[in-house]
Amino acid sequence: MGFVFAILAGAAMSVQGVMNTRLSEKLGLYESNAWVQGTAFALSLLAMWIWGKGSFRELGQTPKVYLLGGALGLVITLTVMLAIGRLSPTVAISTILIAQLLVAAIIDAFGWLGAERVAFHWNKFAGMALMIGGVVLFKLRL
Repeated sequence: MGFVFAILAGAAMSVQGVMNTRLSEKLGLYESNAWVQGTAFALSLLAMWIWGKGSFRELGQTPKVYLLGGALGLVITLTVMLAIGRLSPTVAISTILIAQLLVAAIIDAFGWLGAERVAFHWNKFAGMALMIGGVVLFKLRL
């Protein structure tokens, strides 16, 4: 099921990025971001009310750095809209995915944020190089 969720997340992120960019062309960057984040907040409250099993009482015991995830949501939404607006959706999303993979690999390699350490061998470097080469080839105008 992990792969199914990952595929759904990737597809939703690509569609959302384009939709948000088009919305920002009509409303403005920050106005569309407020709409997107506000809608997500309202739906998150509804989902929490229906399915939630946790407790906000644990916020005080949570490492403070983890509380920055919401702020990163703002950064993610804005920068995706800006990237898609300046590049094609394919080049923007490809570059975003490569950046995600690189940062995830660094988190794995150093065991940051509570992740289990995973070695980063030559084959992973080669895979990254191939992906970057693919974006460069895609962007070339022949």
